Amino acid sequence: MADKYPFLSDAWFEAAEKLVKEHGTAAPPHASVVMNLEVEGGGGEPVRFHMGARDGATLFGRGHTDAADVTLSTDMETARAVFLDGNPQAGMQAFMAGKVRVQGDMTKLMMAQGGGPGAGGSALTEALQSITE
Repeated sequence: MADKYPFLSDAWFEAAEKLVKEHGTAAPPHASVVMNLEVEGGGGEPVRFHMGARDGATLFGRGHTDAADVTLSTDMETARAVFLDGNPQAGMQAFMAGKVRVQGDMTKLMMAQGGGPGAGGSALTEALQSITE
């Protein structure tokens, strides 16, 4: 059984980055959106990270990247529901309720939503769930 870490903690990011490499998740060729994320609710500074796809490669890591198309700001509960539980409806509901703020290319973000997960996406989601408290 895998060790479990608090969602978005430093230890979680270390384990998650290994899982992303291990699963070698290729992004669909049409997927091309990179997001910077700011998640509040961890007690202190917001957690900043980036994720997305560019040129068939999955991108994920701590901190923001200059290559981002969009920046999303939200709370820990919403981030967990969308990124860990794989519940896009929770993200849409949070957006409509003002719990998600978007800066940047909203059109690109919406187009990426319709693309579905890449090859191995569900296996990676399951692996991430297995390391998260």
